[in-house]
Amino acid sequence: MSSHSSYSMRSKGSIENENKGTVKDKDGGGGSGGKSGKMVSPNNKEFMFICFLVSLWYSSNIGVILLNKYLLSNYGFKFPIFLTMCHMSACAIFSYISIVFFKVVPQQMIKSRSQFLKIATLSIVFCGSVVGGNISLRYLAVSFNQAVGATTPFFTAVFAYLATFKREAWITYAALVPVVAGVVIASGGEPGFHVFGFLMCLSATAARAFKSVLQGILLSSEGEKLNSMNLLLYMSPIAVVLLLPAALIMEPNVIDVTLTLGKEHKFMGVLLLLNSATAYAANLTNFLVTKHTSALTLQVLGNAKGAVAVVISILIFRNPVTFIGMAGYAVTVMGVVAYGETKRRFR
Repeated sequence: MSSHSSYSMRSKGSIENENKGTVKDKDGGGGSGGKSGKMVSPNNKEFMFICFLVSLWYSSNIGVILLNKYLLSNYGFKFPIFLTMCHMSACAIFSYISIVFFKVVPQQMIKSRSQFLKIATLSIVFCGSVVGGNISLRYLAVSFNQAVGATTPFFTAVFAYLATFKREAWITYAALVPVVAGVVIASGGEPGFHVFGFLMCLSATAARAFKSVLQGILLSSEGEKLNSMNLLLYMSPIAVVLLLPAALIMEPNVIDVTLTLGKEHKFMGVLLLLNSATAYAANLTNFLVTKHTSALTLQVLGNAKGAVAVVISILIFRNPVTFIGMAGYAVTVMGVVAYGETKRRFR
């Protein structure tokens, strides 16, 4: 989801860069107050616009998770690879339309074969994280899936150290202890615990963290940096090319079953289209909220979003929960909050 959504394209670096660009826009390059040079507090209209963006961000991120769960577990559509391919197809089409025609962001061109290969590498890791997350939803409740997804900072810290040997302050690593401990507690209290589903969810979370670190390394030069929307524009078609043969080989009856379900349930096609469009909306709203808020606000909203997703999923799917499970998730979230705070203070 931090945002635990599997479709988020943002790395730590991209969040900081997009926020820096926003500050410049607000300051007008020299100071928003003209004479005073101080930042003007947002007016009611701007505040309402940000609230609207946040509501769309919550709706799309939580919506895509719930729709994935409904299709994969409750609807009989047991094809996570094909579902991910549908999402990536929608992201490719909508990204092209929004950037080329609606100019949501300036288009950044791929400048070299080396840059393309780096983007392709990121796309492979990204596919693995999304497919793993979707597979896990077949076996795990959304509430537990979100609890495991909250451990992303732990994996990010591990991969960042292994890749760059850059050490954080000891208190930052100490804050990761409750992140992991909370998931261990939640696992013990999860009534519907499934070993394979848990391993898939853990792998997806690790892959998402690895992509974030890898993105910061591969696209670190000024000439190769891409904002999250342009990165999605180029990664999505590559993902479709990778996922289409994988779906046909590993899910050979997907076309027949999809057509059969379409005949039995007249809204099957609508659900797939809505689900795919929502996957793109999750990325677009992630980008817009990042652009119009601070990194700290984004972190707080992201942590709250995970909790909201848990509550809504329990109300919709009626999956049994225990006090131990909820306590474990709470410990994990508090650890994530503490980790973010220590990172901010001891950077």
